[in-house]
Amino acid sequence: MRKQPRIVIAFALVMGLSPWAFQPVLAQTSYKAEDIVKHFGPAAPAPTMGVTRGLCVGTEAECNRAGHVVKPPSAFDLVVKFKYNSDVLEPDARLNLDEFAKALKNPQLAKSSFLVEGHTDASGTPNYNLDLSERRARSVVRYLNEQGVDTSKLLARGYGQNKPLVQDPFSGENRRVETRLRVE
Repeated sequence: MRKQPRIVIAFALVMGLSPWAFQPVLAQTSYKAEDIVKHFGPAAPAPTMGVTRGLCVGTEAECNRAGHVVKPPSAFDLVVKFKYNSDVLEPDARLNLDEFAKALKNPQLAKSSFLVEGHTDASGTPNYNLDLSERRARSVVRYLNEQGVDTSKLLARGYGQNKPLVQDPFSGENRRVETRLRVE
């Protein structure tokens, strides 16, 4: 069975739909700029009646117990895959990055900054994989810059083989780049 991209599954579940309803769409593993803007754009404001603002200082677990839900910034799989031992962008990856570039130029994301996270499979030494993952992330940032994206909004970071996407550490699905909102 083919692994489904996490964003499609999350979207389907949020919308109350079965992730399997999107099976035909998954075969092409592409997305549109609007999908990205919706994923990262500002959420609808929560009802404020009876709700107060607060700051929680402590661990995530401590804040959750105190009633402050700590939600980490969600990742978006850019569907930028790489061949074995490569940091060269493939044609399909470039098409997806073109859509990502359009989204980053959208006014809704104008003030947002992003982490661009490179990953590898477990083939090779940890030090080599860390370097390769950093090169992959920089390759994506460089391409986005060529598409007119302000790279001061992007921070390239490599994680090597430390954050596999699938259970098999040697799977090609682990050779990827993801991005998430940068929160500082």
